[in-house]
Amino acid sequence: MFALAGIPPTAGFFSKLYIFLAAIDANLVGLAVIGVVTSVVGAFYYLRIVKLMYFDEPKEAGPVPGHSEMRVLLSLNALALLVLGILPQKLMQLCYVAINSL
Repeated sequence: MFALAGIPPTAGFFSKLYIFLAAIDANLVGLAVIGVVTSVVGAFYYLRIVKLMYFDEPKEAGPVPGHSEMRVLLSLNALALLVLGILPQKLMQLCYVAINSL
């Protein structure tokens, strides 16, 4: 969440910084200002989730109920993430073909 919010020294901070610097170098200062403002708004929501998770008392105790369809969907998502993390070659080849077709 800190990287998504762009808190230093995370990778999210440096990626946003370089994007804003590139926008300023291209004389798109207005776009960079809009980006900074939306980053601040996004940081508010991301850091609010961290606050709710770690500092606020839970409203209910016990496990969260889940439907079987949601469990299947999350399991398939986790499996795809695991496979693409271990064997990324096919995905990288697909990205390479897509980039070269531009």
